[in-house]
Amino acid sequence: MDEPAGWSPPSAAQVAVDTARDQVGKAYAYGGNGPDSFDCSGLTSYAYRAAGIELPRRSADQAIVGTPVARADLQPGDLVFYYEPISHVGIYVGDGVIVHAGNESTGVEYTTVDMAGYNTARRIA
Repeated sequence: MDEPAGWSPPSAAQVAVDTARDQVGKAYAYGGNGPDSFDCSGLTSYAYRAAGIELPRRSADQAIVGTPVARADLQPGDLVFYYEPISHVGIYVGDGVIVHAGNESTGVEYTTVDMAGYNTARRIA
């Protein structure tokens, strides 16, 4: 059967966002690459792998991929990096919110993009 008129497949960024959202509530584990537990860069790598894009494993290495994005110009799918030196990453899902694998207490959760330590952001797709 053909796709309905006007239908188009989701963008890679949207696939990554949807994949990251599907992980909310899962456990945090240092070095976790999914599918049952994640650390921060394991989550973003997993989300973009679902969209057909391979990212480096470490958050600091992910921070040099793609195109720099000003905080005011964030779009769903952008990776948001924290601390100096960079040691944490989340994926922007819109409305001032990221999904990230915070720590062992929080697991994968939604939080504000304005959490302490904002450093930079990159557009991957």
